[in-house]
Amino acid sequence: MSTWTLLSHFRALPEMLLLVGSCVLMIVDLYVKDERRRASFYVAQATLLACFLGTLLVISESEGSRRYIFNGLFVSDLMSSVLKLAAYIATSVALVYSRQYLLDRRLLRGEFLTLLLFSLLGMMIMMSANSFLTVFLGLELMSLCLYALVALDRDSPSATEAAMKYFILGALSSGLLLYGISMIYGATGSLDFREVSLQVRNLLADSGAERVSMRPFLVFGLVFVVAGVAFKVGAAPFHMWIPDVYHGAPTPVTLVIGSAPKLAAFAMAIRLLVNGLFELAAEWQQMLVLLALLSMAIGNITAIAQSNLKRMLAYSTIAHMGFMLLGLLSGVIGGNRLSMNDAYTAALFYVIVYVIMSVGAFGMLLFLSRAGFECENLDDLRGLSKTSPWYAFVMLILMFSLAGIPPTAGFYAKLAVLSAAVTAGYIWLAVAAVVLSLVGAFYYLRIVKLMYFDDPREGAVAPAHPELQMRVLLSANGLVLLLFGIAPSMLMNVCFEVIKAL
Repeated sequence: MSTWTLLSHFRALPEMLLLVGSCVLMIVDLYVKDERRRASFYVAQATLLACFLGTLLVISESEGSRRYIFNGLFVSDLMSSVLKLAAYIATSVALVYSRQYLLDRRLLRGEFLTLLLFSLLGMMIMMSANSFLTVFLGLELMSLCLYALVALDRDSPSATEAAMKYFILGALSSGLLLYGISMIYGATGSLDFREVSLQVRNLLADSGAERVSMRPFLVFGLVFVVAGVAFKVGAAPFHMWIPDVYHGAPTPVTLVIGSAPKLAAFAMAIRLLVNGLFELAAEWQQMLVLLALLSMAIGNITAIAQSNLKRMLAYSTIAHMGFMLLGLLSGVIGGNRLSMNDAYTAALFYVIVYVIMSVGAFGMLLFLSRAGFECENLDDLRGLSKTSPWYAFVMLILMFSLAGIPPTAGFYAKLAVLSAAVTAGYIWLAVAAVVLSLVGAFYYLRIVKLMYFDDPREGAVAPAHPELQMRVLLSANGLVLLLFGIAPSMLMNVCFEVIKAL
């Protein structure tokens, strides 16, 4: 085997490690008799650690350079590596948070661990995709695993119903995406993002009849591609699956769906729209304006009426994805690309901070749940400051960050995105985003009021304190949001370098 081939395989080292680790996990779990499944759990965590170290090795070897491998289907660059590192951490923390909850309900099975790792593999493929084909393969691998995870509790009618809705709507969105890809392939004759971008540039530069005939064809395909991306991101009006799936799925699965897949969805949007269809930015920016506005409006306004915490956080997700799209649509101003780095940096910073907030919020629900009790309703948080003062403070940090209140990371993330929108000339959209954020602050601060100003429910008991590992991670989760709010430059500089290398 040549040195070049070895190098090509080395750039995909994290994916290979994860695939091997997932297969080893399946075999190990066959022989595990312990109900706590310690061996399976630690194999899963060891696999994630190996992938983390492998990714760091790839970064150090490549020094941030971009390399196309496997006949151009796979790209290894700084953005994919950083997003993978964030996905490993989110998945590892999700495993720790979920462990006790699943044990109490006898749901900690090898299937959960294996499907989680294979869904992560799909996310990693999406992050390194350089072809419409690779994006679709990664997307389907991730989605099929998540469909099965939603139905993990086979005795729960709500989980089964949520899985069916997710599967049917997911299949519909995949069909929309495939139809859009076929239109773009028909116009450009390629699935490779570099070649597609070049062909689109040539077609738009042509002043002849070919341009007149092909431009509507490209835009028509673009509409379906954007619709597919919007579904996976969870943007309105393609959001209908999120509340039902978040509510019906077991809380650990809701935590998984609300965290690392958002990183993969961001990567998918960047690869498709920026790497592949950047020459059509004027068209897809107009679509993203509508998606962002609808997402922020529907998400924030509908969340006010929710009494179930998981549904409230589901609508919150829709609103936050609207803010992320606000950063994506602010990159190009009338053909001027000068603000592109700042806008896409703000969007990347926002999605990473959102994942930290989402993991923490659902982690708190898992922490406050115990055998025979689900912490799902607003009333379940009444008087938490009296029964568990420290974790009430952690929840307060999480809610402040989700609402965008200083000095948390959520405030700086929203400020960065709004600054990018104003710079791009979308002042009216930035004003609407601020107004809708004020509306959204109500349902976050309502939780703070319940924790600190209401008395505990009659018969309420202090939350059972699970393993030390979970308590430490949950505390760190909240404090990291404070750290990135007070000193955001640490993460922001990383995001800027990622986008500059892109």
